Amino acid sequence: MALAPFTVRVPATSANLGPGFDALGLALGIYNTVRVAPAPALEIVVAGEGASELPRDARNLLWRAAYAALERAGVAPPAVRLACDQQIPLARGLGSSSAAIVAGLLVGNRLAGDRLSTDELLALAVALEGHPDNVTPALLGGVRVCVRGEHGVYQAAVPLARPLHAALFVPDRPLATAEARRVLPERVSLGDAVYNLGRAALLVAALASGEYHLLAEATRDRLHQPARARLLPALPALLEAARAAGALGACLSGAGPTVLALVEDAAKAARVGEALLAAAARAGERGRLLTAPVGVRGAEVMV
Repeated sequence: MALAPFTVRVPATSANLGPGFDALGLALGIYNTVRVAPAPALEIVVAGEGASELPRDARNLLWRAAYAALERAGVAPPAVRLACDQQIPLARGLGSSSAAIVAGLLVGNRLAGDRLSTDELLALAVALEGHPDNVTPALLGGVRVCVRGEHGVYQAAVPLARPLHAALFVPDRPLATAEARRVLPERVSLGDAVYNLGRAALLVAALASGEYHLLAEATRDRLHQPARARLLPALPALLEAARAAGALGACLSGAGPTVLALVEDAAKAARVGEALLAAAARAGERGRLLTAPVGVRGAEVMV
């Protein structure tokens, strides 16, 4: 039977959310899409973010993930054309690699006749990415608590009591996750560990209960942001500017360098975003503003 063209759409994600290092993540309403159609041979076309950087052959991360899904399903890779529209900035702490992995897995699974379950896809995604905090919300959507355990990935949804939006300051300069991990300390004090444990629990409770006035405290962190501020010296000023402008909470997005501010609605996101841009300019940090709804649907396959 001939391959019917289809489209996969995957949201951006933000991980950690301050204190929830490698365990908390949420989906953002910024999307990468890939249109899949039959072709004489593998063809990859990239438009948008990373169009001049991403490989257009079998080295492409999206295709490598698709191949992994096909291999797991026991299906030979067909010849296809992948037309990628990239709206998620690369290497900015917004889950671009997770989006590529999840998109590729859904592409491969659809090409294999949807033989793999959601749990199997999640396990493959975590294996490819190395940690669950971005791929889980990219695949499943919403806000997620996710950890790796003896028997695989354990994850649970955190319901949002009321809608939230994000104001995102996205620096012009990229930051590789590997570089951002190298600056982290190997040991932390008991006091800092307790500080983060309490705030991670408070963050989950505040999101679920609607006590959003607690987010200012609940998004504070002592485990990774102080160390990563060495790579983004403007971080403390940006966080303070967001809070002063009325953000409910603010933190580094993933490994950075993007700064995420949580707000009640799109209008507030624009105002807080302007404050972030002004603070960045004062600090000599060039970048742009993005705004997006928080906790959107996860990856989708559409005809």
